Formats: sequence, C-alpha cells, structure tokens
Amino acid sequence: MMLKKLVGLTLATTLVSAPVFAKTEIQWWHAMGGALGKKVDQIAADFNASQDQYEIKPVYKGTYAETMTSAIAAFRAKEQPAIVQVFEVGTATMMGAKKAIYPVYKLMKDTQEPFNPNDYLAAVTGYYTTNDGKMLSMPFNSSTPVLYYNKDMFKKAGITAPPKTWDEMGEVSQKLLQSGAKCGFTTTWQSWIQIENFAARNNIPMATQNNGFGGLTAKFEFNTKPFVNHINQIAQWAKDGVFKYGGRQSEAMPLFYTQECAMSMGSSAGLAGIKENMKGIDVGVAQLPYDSHIIKSPQNTIIGGASLWVLRGHSKAEYKGVAKFFNYLSSAKVQADWHQFTGYLPITKQAYELTKQQGFYAKNPGAEVAVTQMTSKKPTANSKGIRFGNFLQTRDIINEELEAVWAGKESAQTALNNAVKRGNAQLRRFERTQK
Repeated sequence: MMLKKLVGLTLATTLVSAPVFAKTEIQWWHAMGGALGKKVDQIAADFNASQDQYEIKPVYKGTYAETMTSAIAAFRAKEQPAIVQVFEVGTATMMGAKKAIYPVYKLMKDTQEPFNPNDYLAAVTGYYTTNDGKMLSMPFNSSTPVLYYNKDMFKKAGITAPPKTWDEMGEVSQKLLQSGAKCGFTTTWQSWIQIENFAARNNIPMATQNNGFGGLTAKFEFNTKPFVNHINQIAQWAKDGVFKYGGRQSEAMPLFYTQECAMSMGSSAGLAGIKENMKGIDVGVAQLPYDSHIIKSPQNTIIGGASLWVLRGHSKAEYKGVAKFFNYLSSAKVQADWHQFTGYLPITKQAYELTKQQGFYAKNPGAEVAVTQMTSKKPTANSKGIRFGNFLQTRDIINEELEAVWAGKESAQTALNNAVKRGNAQLRRFERTQK
C-alpha cells in the first residue's frame, strides 16, 4: 500500500513539474500605425490562438522608411526580425541584399507548406516576383490609385458620370468651375499616380529593361512626349484653376474633404478616410483616367503599399512558423476581412470571391473599383510594376521637379529632363553597390 502511495506521489509530482514547452517566437516588424496597427495585432493574436507551436510578435517600427532602415541596421547587428514589412519602392533594394533575404517561394518549398502562386492576383504579385514568376516576398497591404469624385458637386454642375479620359477630366472640371467649384481636381502621391501609374495605365515604359525588371542597367525615359504632354496639360490647368496642388503624399486630401476640389486621385485604401471625413456627402469612386490619344483601352494600374520579406539568420523552427503564418495570412477568410476593413486589395482570388459572396461590394459602392481596375487586363511589361534601386530618392527628385512646374518655374520638358538625369544618377549609384 505504501509503495502504491509513493509511486502515485512520484507520478503526480512529475506531471506537475513537467516543463511546458514554450511557443517558438517570431518577430514581425511593421509600419502599420493607428487602427491598421491594431488590426495587425489582431491578425497575429488570432493566428497565435489557432495553434500552440508558434507565436507571432508584431512590432511597430515607424514609417515604411524607418522600418526598412531599422531592419537593415538590425541585420548588420545580427538582431534582425524573421519578418519585415517593406514598401514597394524598396523591392529592388531588398532583392539586392541576396544574403539577407529568404525568398518566399524557397521558404514555402523548404518547409513543405502548401503554396500555389496562381492563387494570388497576378497584378499584385507581379511586383514582387522574378522574371520567371518566382515570388520573393509575400504581398500584404496592396493598394492602387483611383479617382474619387463628389457626386453632390457633380449633380449641381449637371454632370451625370465621372470622367474616363484625361480630355474628359478637363471638360468636367470646366463645368464644375462654372457651377461654383473652386477647383476641378487635385492629386495625392504625384510621382506614383501622375508618372508611374500614368505610364502603366497607358502601356508606355517608364524606363528601359522592362521598367527595371530586366536588370540593373535600366535608364529612365519618362521625359518622352506622352509624359511631357501630360505634365504640361496639368501645368496649364494649374494656371486656369482646374488643378490645385496640395502636397507630395496625402496632404492634398483635405482639398477634397472640404469640397474645395470636386475630384481627387488617391489610394484605394483611402476610402475609409473619405467616409470618415465626408459624412453625409455622396462620394463616388471611378477608375483612374487614361489618355485616349495614346491608348484606346487602358491597361491595369500598378500597386502601392508593402509586402512581407523573410530575413536570414533564424532557426528552422522559426521558418516553419513563418511559412504557416503566411498560409494563414493568405487564407480567404483573413484576406477578405483585411480587405474589407482596410480598403487594401485582396491578394488572392479566393478572398475576392468570398468578399463578393458576402455582399460587401453591394453594400459598399465603389469598394470593388480598384480590384476591377487591377484585374480586368493581363499585366504587360509596362504595367507589371517597376523595380528601381534608390527609388525613394528618385521619387523625391520627381516631386521636386514637378513642384517647379506647378509653380511656373520650369517647363514640363525641362523638369522631366532634370528628373530623368538625376534619377539615372541614383540608378547608377545603386548599380555600383551591387557589384
């Protein structure tokens, strides 16, 4: 009897003191602040609760540029996270750091996790794939520019439909001014929308070498006639009061919020902000205008936003967890929820279909415009995306030169010539770092 008690006591003690195996922690550095940051935390928490082996730990690191800079510094100090969110203009820089990155297609293969690149929207993944279709990073928050318009102001001016072409943009704007509007249209993110997406929408190259996808020797060519004519027209409209410049990034949106400008071109992810700031005002969403003198049927626009890159220097267990998390993140349920909450594009076909089935687009007019714009045409070499080293610096250059045009200090041709020359210097500087 005593022996039985001793055995029982020993067994109980062993069970109580048995080690509880900790989850494998995986750090995810991101640039999503505010409500988006809370949503990121929720996604991570839901994944963590869905299994007992891995724990994703999201860490907010500031702006896109600050997050990328922090990750590079951390890698040098051998303190890098397993996952880092990098904005789309940092793609070439990440690709150039071959020893630092673990390509997603290879990660999924090595960990034997289910992965089918064809499940993803081609217009989204094209930005982050090699020329032979291998996905380097996991798309996460992808947006594309659209045209927002004030339906109430349109109705007052007797306009029944949003403009489809740039010629119509001018005609509609004149009617709006005649009806009392102070400004026809404004634009946010002028380099992204008026140069990069103008090129894609009209199927013209922004640079040689397939917009940088073909190699590091690419040269900018956005100083050709189509671009010059476009910027020259906007400059004339700036003089006539049709167009009003409001800033390099999203600073122009208040011109639309306050109904000073009847139209604004901005990120598809900005729809939630418009609804918040324009309660009681009927706002429409339309596709980005195209130049009917260049193309009869417009191409897809290209994306903005960011993707998730996997960094080297971690254990097999961590990488297995990363792969499982990416599977979770790509699931139709998670992606449809992220798309509907944020306004970012759904990255998979299944998430898009689920959103339609749930009746989201029927209840939220305009929310589907960006997806339709991105998926209605198969991407070409000119509308697949862009891949340029040091492009963050080049965007600043383009902004600076365009501001000189809007201020009447430079002609469109001079400004774009300057931007191309200075931008090419950035490309050559990046090229030298890769040798």
